[in-house]
Amino acid sequence: MDDAGERLRATSRHGPSFSLGNKVARVAWGLSWLLLARWTPPPLHRWRRWLLRAWGAEIGARARVYASVRIWHPANLSVGAGSILGPRVRCYNQGRIRIGASVVVSQDASLCASTHDMADPLFPLLLRPIAIEDHAWVAAEAFVGPGVRIGTGAVLGARGVAMRDLAAWTVYSGNPARPLKQRSQLSE
Repeated sequence: MDDAGERLRATSRHGPSFSLGNKVARVAWGLSWLLLARWTPPPLHRWRRWLLRAWGAEIGARARVYASVRIWHPANLSVGAGSILGPRVRCYNQGRIRIGASVVVSQDASLCASTHDMADPLFPLLLRPIAIEDHAWVAAEAFVGPGVRIGTGAVLGARGVAMRDLAAWTVYSGNPARPLKQRSQLSE
């Protein structure tokens, strides 16, 4: 058998990353969101907060989650008070995603809390939690990669790609994200 065939055979022996129960729960969650929230008008944030909490998410007071948001597993999501998950945000949260208070995750942004071990020929799944600290902003179409921590008050500009931690009160842009300037801190 050639090398490619051997790799394919080895990969087929690799077990699933998630149990059948996990998969069934995610299908039930997806149907629940589709039937109970996906069609709701923008002002019904309270209803969507309730539904997310019912599925295990930690959602702070006054958090706004838009109906078009896609959340892989609500029990792995924590959103602080007054934060916003804008239209079409994707939370690929196989690993935990923790979003602080007064955070904005703008439209079409992606948060990805897992990756694969490239050193292993079977590419097993690795969970890498994401933390977005208070007062941060992830702008439109930005991507936050596995294991990234976005510091308090940091900004990841539109279409920016964060694959490393972002320092507090700093504005970043580009792919990969690079610091542009300091941001004024809030006075308490």
